Amino acid sequence: MKATLEKFFSSFRATIVLLLIYALGLAFATFIEKYHGTMAAKAMIYYSPLFFLLQFLLVINFIAVVIKHQYLKRGKWGLMITHIAFIIILLGALVSHFFAEEGVLHIRQGESSDQMAIHTSDNTTTYTLPFTVELVKFTLTRYPGSASPSSYESELLVHVDGKTLHERVYMNNVMDIKGYRFYQASYDQDEKGTVLSVNKDVWGRNITYMGYILLVIGFVFCFVGKNSRFMKLSRRLKELRSTTNLLFFLFLLTTNPIIANPGSSSVMDAVQKYTINTEHAAKFGALPIQSGNGRMLPVNTFSSEILRKLHKSDKIVNLNSDQFLLSLLALPEMWIRIPLISMTNKELASYYDLTDDECAYVEVFDSNGNYKLQEKLEEAYNKMPNERSRFDKDLLKLDEQINIFHQLINFQMLNLFPKEGDPNHKWYSPGDNLSVFSGKDSMFVSHIMNWYLEEVRDAMKTGDWKKADEIVGMINTYQQAKGSSVNISPEKIQAEIKYNKMDVFRLCKIGYLILGGLLLVFSFVMLFNRKRWLNVAFWLLGIAVLTVFSFHIYGMGMRWYIAGYAPWSNSYETMVYVAWATVLAGLLFVRHSPVTFALATLFGGIILFVSGLSWMDPQINPLVPVLKSPWLMFHVAVIVAAYGFFGICCLIGLTNLVMMCIMKDNNRKMLSARIRELTIVNEMSMLVGLALMTIGTFLGAVWANESWGRYWGWDPKETWALITMIVYAIVIHARLIKKLDTLWVFNFGSVVAFASVLMTFFGVNYFLSGMHSYGQNDNVNGVFVYLYAAFAIIGIVAVWAYRKRL
Repeated sequence: MKATLEKFFSSFRATIVLLLIYALGLAFATFIEKYHGTMAAKAMIYYSPLFFLLQFLLVINFIAVVIKHQYLKRGKWGLMITHIAFIIILLGALVSHFFAEEGVLHIRQGESSDQMAIHTSDNTTTYTLPFTVELVKFTLTRYPGSASPSSYESELLVHVDGKTLHERVYMNNVMDIKGYRFYQASYDQDEKGTVLSVNKDVWGRNITYMGYILLVIGFVFCFVGKNSRFMKLSRRLKELRSTTNLLFFLFLLTTNPIIANPGSSSVMDAVQKYTINTEHAAKFGALPIQSGNGRMLPVNTFSSEILRKLHKSDKIVNLNSDQFLLSLLALPEMWIRIPLISMTNKELASYYDLTDDECAYVEVFDSNGNYKLQEKLEEAYNKMPNERSRFDKDLLKLDEQINIFHQLINFQMLNLFPKEGDPNHKWYSPGDNLSVFSGKDSMFVSHIMNWYLEEVRDAMKTGDWKKADEIVGMINTYQQAKGSSVNISPEKIQAEIKYNKMDVFRLCKIGYLILGGLLLVFSFVMLFNRKRWLNVAFWLLGIAVLTVFSFHIYGMGMRWYIAGYAPWSNSYETMVYVAWATVLAGLLFVRHSPVTFALATLFGGIILFVSGLSWMDPQINPLVPVLKSPWLMFHVAVIVAAYGFFGICCLIGLTNLVMMCIMKDNNRKMLSARIRELTIVNEMSMLVGLALMTIGTFLGAVWANESWGRYWGWDPKETWALITMIVYAIVIHARLIKKLDTLWVFNFGSVVAFASVLMTFFGVNYFLSGMHSYGQNDNVNGVFVYLYAAFAIIGIVAVWAYRKRL
């Protein structure tokens, strides 16, 4: 029995089994947390004795494997350091779990306290700190004209060892006193008190950070060490490529998107007679405006967001967004009768007798002026979110669109007028309560919009826009004179207008799709014809991809400049960044495998296509306080880059499965060589992706420690990032088991493993909830229909390929 256990725990089969149980346990825990709460998930899984035992067995398994296979003698330094780093990180977590002190310090302004509250599942106890903390002042800063917090800060006096220290604590700025670290957690509703989270974990933190440093060192050895797996794969790939001059690819993706005409004949007839001059609309679009969340942006951005929200398009018939908004303001009686509000639920249209696909504002009111949606809306709002039907959700979306349209025709939302001396730096819309203004300012803001729209209507008839241009100039002059308390950068306003007009990522999408498709076609042709001009053409296309890639970087740089932060803080920005990382991964492998380069380019275009779908919101928003950290840039940049490499793995794996499907006796030798070559590239890409995923995940842990005072809170997003690491580790380690060391198993595994990436990136926001909700997209379910169809196709291909597997 003892010998059997020793044999099992020193085997790679035990490694796979333990990792699989670990991943399944973590996944199960995230759903326990959703339905039964965080404390239940911690008690049943995360902090249970069995879970600690499982982690201990993983450590034992590694030690036994090292001894059995003599990794030290074989010079596997990268492997050894990396795995030892994980053991040290687990040790640090264990020390933190048993010895760390965590609690909350609540202080009212002008008061002091040395009592830290410690909350457990059973009760709340207090702990006396070896010093006293006094709150001098709490300051909550909001974005201008908005209720959204920009930052919150506690000014403190710390009385310790006969001294008084003056300290400031705010999000991402920690106070460290005698090993106790204080973090800005929350505040009282009256803004006269602060809530600080307190953590003392000197040993646990030092051990864990040492593990993180060793992990990075280990990964460096894994990629540059002479005996590392990565370097062996690189040498094997060169050997395979030297045995053949054929470049093969047989995976052709064809797309033929059909773009429907967004307009209708009724809209066309109504707007043909009265059209806003393009040049004047551009001047109106260049006016600065304050958004509802406090960001200063040009009217052009606001009008683009409004038109996408209402009409799901950047244009309506022949009108751009600025022309549409100005026409709507000038001629509301015409636009309320035009079917322009997009809706996709035919059941909803039938129930309320609305025009299919697009309805008019007046259609949602009956002959007595009653709002048709009211009764069902109240029923939908009274339901829990997870109980709402598709009808309820689409009804809520339609109600939101109707409310936006209603506010616009009543001159609301268009926050053009700053109030001088306002403590909140609020800007007002012509339809707001303007009684807060006085004197000449009151006269100006109360009458200027009506005067302006009268001139617009006259200009639409006469074609003379000079007077309307002058009034736009007057509004701009007033803004500059009265809005000095808000930092309005004319350069950023113009840059944002340029960014909107260039539509960088749409052009990049087109470029990647066309060039990626051509690269694949040339690869296919070169299989049968090795003429020199084909090779030259292939590399010219590669240069074109590099040009589009540079334009992609330019677009991301513009968005960074406009927003003032790294552009990967929400779903849309992250998708754009994933597309960039995917193409970058292809460029890195272009010399090893041109096929991989072609696949990466095409996949980058597909990702940008998804980012441009109607359920993705490209709006630039101010950051919530916790995201105002340099760790955001490093954590997200690294972890999302890993998604790009994993995407390449999925595509290569699927390509290899397709080639296995079409394998016959007359082409088996040729296709086998190509599959082996691509599989090596696949594994190299997976190793890079796993390293980036691991480093990015632990960078997130450092960020969490610097922001909240803990490395790991078992938030669903964190947990699924860990699950993704484990899943890809299982795929990589599967080859160590003889029966699983086949090309079919690895390539199929690389495809299936990508489901964990999709769950981490999309599914957590859709199926679960947690602290990472600031980056979620409530409409993400729109992509799941495509994913389910893709999974079905992949399943069929995998079964077919299994019959002809290598």
